[in-house]
Amino acid sequence: MAQTYEFYVERADEAAILAAKATLENVRDRELRSEKTWRGLAEHARKTAEEREKADLVRAERRAAESLSS
Repeated sequence: MAQTYEFYVERADEAAILAAKATLENVRDRELRSEKTWRGLAEHARKTAEEREKADLVRAERRAAESLSS
């Protein structure tokens, strides 16, 4: 199952909260790295969803044009 943009953003937000609450520097650094990774995954998921929507639209337009010419 593909994860969604919202899922990744929620994980990033959780990591940011944990980083802010951390008293140990290594824990804070780990959570900040985690947040950065989750945000990168969120951005990738967003771009993928946008590209999928564009491709779906192109396919639908192509099918409509083909059905008119038949």
